[in-house]
Amino acid sequence: MQAHKISMLGTGLIGDFYTNTLHAPRSRDRVEVVYSRSRERLAAFQQRWGVQESTTSLVEAVNHPGTDVVVVGLPNDLHEEAIALAAAAGKAILCTKPLARNASEAARVLSTVEKAGIFAGYLEDLVYTPKTRKALTAVGAGTIGEVTWVRSRETHPGPHSAWFWDTDRAGGGAIVDLGCHCIEIVRSFVGKGNRPLEVMAWADTLVHPIKAEDNAVLLIRFESGALGQVEVSWTFRGGMDLRDEIAGTEGTIWLNHFLRTGYEMYSSGGGSGYLAEKSESVAGWLFPVGDELTELGYVEMFADMFDAMESGREPVETFYDGYVVNAVMDAAYRSARSRQWEPVEVEWRGGETKRIEKQTTTHEGHAIVKEETLPDGRRKLILSAKDTGSIFDLVTED
Repeated sequence: MQAHKISMLGTGLIGDFYTNTLHAPRSRDRVEVVYSRSRERLAAFQQRWGVQESTTSLVEAVNHPGTDVVVVGLPNDLHEEAIALAAAAGKAILCTKPLARNASEAARVLSTVEKAGIFAGYLEDLVYTPKTRKALTAVGAGTIGEVTWVRSRETHPGPHSAWFWDTDRAGGGAIVDLGCHCIEIVRSFVGKGNRPLEVMAWADTLVHPIKAEDNAVLLIRFESGALGQVEVSWTFRGGMDLRDEIAGTEGTIWLNHFLRTGYEMYSSGGGSGYLAEKSESVAGWLFPVGDELTELGYVEMFADMFDAMESGREPVETFYDGYVVNAVMDAAYRSARSRQWEPVEVEWRGGETKRIEKQTTTHEGHAIVKEETLPDGRRKLILSAKDTGSIFDLVTED
């Protein structure tokens, strides 16, 4: 297996998470050079992670002769420039979420890497969390039948860096920052070949003195008839709330990734130190995360990216996926303005998906709408009459 040498672009929180993951014990892959516009941040980053070289030149970092992979962990407005440089250098590219500020920008980025013929992976960590991967395996095996509805929620007190709050640099607010995660989680469960058709969205700025939205709710309608529900907020207090619910024709899955992890601790506030991302307090009942890098999906994400790179296959998350997510977010912003359903404008490559099939069973020729057991043990049926379609009850002893 090949040892990859990485040019890390960016020294913010995501650069820390990525490098911490890559430099895990016994890892072969290493960050060899790091880029930032700030020499002070570079020095601190190098010391923190043992990176040998640093530069304030984006061109030098991308074209470093000792690296074969470029990881883009920069603000959203710098993604297109960095990816174009890396594509010209012929290096593999891994880009943080979202892929771009809007679908037009994402389409250009996608075209750039495809014309260059290079490996490109979309670093959407939350579809790689252990619970999500296991749940996706269950869904793929038909354990809960056909997926009819997926709810994905990410809320916290707001991002760490100033550029996130600047709608021109970021491309939006909470929808771009958090909704991109939730949309891809929804797509993963309903099936990536299941075309998103239209979006209804509400977005508002309720708390912060910014132009961007700090709260939003999205409804996404898919070709199969399935519905995606996305809830995002930069005003949630008490840490980071990551939850998903998946409803199917034969079952249900509930996932809680962060606030309720099975590790609860009370403190009077005498201690200090880092507990978990977006944690707001060191006093009272606290919810630490045992292995944050694993629970947030970073370990499995990079394993998939490098395995895909070496085996010549596509990763689970591609630049095309990132482009589709941007197209859904664009529709959400249009809907928030128009206050009506807006179509998802996307160059679709996923084929067609059949509508969810209605499974019909009968009793004496009448379609069974629902059946249940009464407290006295008798069986109650709600039926649709075979001749008229009218609904009626029937209680039987069997």
